[in-house]
Amino acid sequence: MNTATVVMFIIAIVLLVVAYLQGDNLHILGLKAAAKMFGQVMPILIAAFLIAGLIQVLIPKEFIVKWLGKEAGFEGILFGSLAGGLTPGGPVISFPIVASIYKSGASIGTVVAFVTAWSLVAVGRLPYEISLISPKFAAIRLACTFFFPPIAGLIAQFFFSKIA
Repeated sequence: MNTATVVMFIIAIVLLVVAYLQGDNLHILGLKAAAKMFGQVMPILIAAFLIAGLIQVLIPKEFIVKWLGKEAGFEGILFGSLAGGLTPGGPVISFPIVASIYKSGASIGTVVAFVTAWSLVAVGRLPYEISLISPKFAAIRLACTFFFPPIAGLIAQFFFSKIA
């Protein structure tokens, strides 16, 4: 078990004790809400980890190294930016995929570009932005964030490729 997992369990136990001490069965209500969320999120987690695991075994390591590795250079970073921007969903989906391609030989620059594009560009948000805010806002947001993923990937590749 890693440190983050231990810390999360400690926080959960402390909150459970606080809820119990406040009475009114708050701890039971909290556990029921947690169970409901668990049931909603578990299918997504299973699918995400299946995708990540299958990427590792179905896509040859040579392919990942060639297209996403350090040898791919700026094109790999651009490909990582595109893939990250198009990846739907939250971190539950994207981070297992990122871990899978990184462990299979993708460069630190490509992985940083992927994560940056996933968090900034996020094409999957466009329908919400267009319908709830405005098409103009969506276009402005994309224009403002479009160039950051490749820049972040280049910075990571330049400064951290020897450490990662």
